[in-house]
Amino acid sequence: MDFSAPDLTLHPPRSARAKLGGYVILPRLLDKCRAQIAGKNGEYHYACPMDMRWFEFVGLEPVELKGQVESGAGDAEIWKWISGNAQNQPSFLEIEAWTRFQEQRVPTDPESREFYNELHRGAAAGRDDIGTWFDLLDLDDYVSFGGKA
Repeated sequence: MDFSAPDLTLHPPRSARAKLGGYVILPRLLDKCRAQIAGKNGEYHYACPMDMRWFEFVGLEPVELKGQVESGAGDAEIWKWISGNAQNQPSFLEIEAWTRFQEQRVPTDPESREFYNELHRGAAAGRDDIGTWFDLLDLDDYVSFGGKA
């Protein structure tokens, strides 16, 4: 598996639960960005609504981060760049609180609930243990690449 430019037509990006610098979502969005640059993003979209939650929290624009990723920087180099260039510099405790909230986030408005339910039915209608967005993303990634729900 080439992690420098993952082929998301062959396997999913890292889980939204994976962390970099204490942040969930970030490793997944980096995988999607690298795959998009390489033309191997498949059904995955960089700067999707979930990614935008992270961008808004740290105070960066997707195009700024994409420029760093295009340079070939690895995760550690990207993290160092983020730490020096993000408009917001949350404390460890703020990052931890944000991360915990994201891990527990559920659809709250009718439109997102409908979208969530549709994805859930498509991936595993009989699974009643899927409750959060991260649960659903992990499940959808698994079944999309041949796993059985």
